[in-house]
Amino acid sequence: MQIKIVKKQPNSRMCFVCGLQNAFGLKSRFYELETGEIMAVFQPSSEHQGYPGRLHGGIAATILDETIGRAIMVKYSDAIWGVTVDFSMRLRKPVPLDREIRVVGRIVSDGKRTYAGSGEILLEDGSVAIEGTGKYLKMDITKIADFDHEGEQWRVVADANDPETVALTRQ
Repeated sequence: MQIKIVKKQPNSRMCFVCGLQNAFGLKSRFYELETGEIMAVFQPSSEHQGYPGRLHGGIAATILDETIGRAIMVKYSDAIWGVTVDFSMRLRKPVPLDREIRVVGRIVSDGKRTYAGSGEILLEDGSVAIEGTGKYLKMDITKIADFDHEGEQWRVVADANDPETVALTRQ
């Protein structure tokens, strides 16, 4: 099924997940979908492996947690962030290193101060490799850290390879 991409979310300079200048980072790109979900796209490298040729489980947790955490930005813009209170995941299949990986996240319940989310790391055939759920505290970025938007280069970086739609199947 083709799903329209509504908006691309910002990247930063040195964040491990989205930092474009972090030599060891994932350099993930995040896209808001017309379904109200968020999709992360990244290409793992050999530095991200656990077992040979497989994404390390801790790295899988990191990208899944970040994706679900960013789902709140779909609804409230990039001023409100999700701060992890509790996170768990279930590993179903190994995630290979030699191809682009997609991660999809969403809000499943939205309270006044917290929200719950879920997400999946999907393989090329649409099968779910890893599932995650979490509870997140809604916080204004100015209360989380001394966040210098300019210094951290927090901005949307347009790329000629940014898709307008994405085919997402889940098995």
